[in-house]
Amino acid sequence: MNNYNYCVPTDIRFGKGQVECLAEEIGKVGKKVLLVYGGGSIKKTGLYDKIYDVLKGFEIFELPGIEPNPKLSSVRKGAAICKENGINAVLAVGGGSTIDASKHIACSAFYDGDPWDLVLDKTKAVKALPVFTVLTICATGSEMNPGAVISNEETKEKLEINTPILYPKLSVCDPTYLFTLPPRQTAAGTADIISHIFEQYFQPNDGAYITDRLSEAALKTCFKYGPVAMKEPDNYEARSNLMWTSSIALNHLFTFGKGGAWSVHPIEHELSAFYDITHGEGLAILTPKWMRYVLSDATVKRFATYARNVWNVQNTDDYEAANEGIDKTEQFFKELGLPSTLGEVGIDDSQLSKMAAEAVRTSGLSDRAYVKLSAEDVEKIYRMCL
Repeated sequence: MNNYNYCVPTDIRFGKGQVECLAEEIGKVGKKVLLVYGGGSIKKTGLYDKIYDVLKGFEIFELPGIEPNPKLSSVRKGAAICKENGINAVLAVGGGSTIDASKHIACSAFYDGDPWDLVLDKTKAVKALPVFTVLTICATGSEMNPGAVISNEETKEKLEINTPILYPKLSVCDPTYLFTLPPRQTAAGTADIISHIFEQYFQPNDGAYITDRLSEAALKTCFKYGPVAMKEPDNYEARSNLMWTSSIALNHLFTFGKGGAWSVHPIEHELSAFYDITHGEGLAILTPKWMRYVLSDATVKRFATYARNVWNVQNTDDYEAANEGIDKTEQFFKELGLPSTLGEVGIDDSQLSKMAAEAVRTSGLSDRAYVKLSAEDVEKIYRMCL
């Protein structure tokens, strides 16, 4: 196992009715709050009114309209509100996009330059407002980690800012807030959770036995409860298991002793940066094709282990078992109603070369990934998805 440090300072309040704690906890840092949310679904569900009821006596400023792939322009607006009004805390109510934007806003509030500078040079992010979250979509795990992915619509770049100062101070995780999610978001969120686990499971170091077994258990949880949540949106057991898996899938627990760069995420980030597609849908398209592309004598045992331990594949031939596991993964995404080709999400071959070059330039694909990939390799994977 590789060396590692582990400290997750986020206070998780999990279960029904936990939103009631916000007044006391936010009140410890101040009374001026920036409320950040997305397209307005929290108003339809009544959560918006509930937040205002809980935070009676607070001065609340709002930043609505956060995009599914949060934009730099939204971060700039939020930072300006914080600076102009002396905001004490940022409250993100939504999914990963809203939380990511809130994190970037929180540190941009203490930076005099353009917020994009903090993405390009994380040493400039030295202080941040405390971030509180109320999770309404389980997917990214942003409620329990220090990362935030932002899209620069001017340069068509989608990059991450990641620093310990961006851990949320407290996150409310109430599975009942997932009951009203549209099926498409449930499916895409499940694909995102699965991809996060894959990125850590498929790494050069196979010696972290306990970490791999935890990852396999989390994958089996997604494969078990994803379809249940799709068919029974108000199934508390399914929603709570998926919600907690989302959080632990990206709070570094599954990285212990592993290390290395991610593979499919940087390839997908170019799709959503150039075409603004749903992140989880892009991952569902790319993941099985990446698996097939990197399957080789060097990787077959890992893929066969995945097939046997997660899908209970009985085939004793490693290659046949590996391919059966990949087939089952691809079929699972299809059964959730997720797209399996780029054409289904309106992407043709006109930008593939440019996106492939950017994916390699902005990531560790070429030197630290599970299987090192060149721009030519990435373009071939894109073409497999057409």
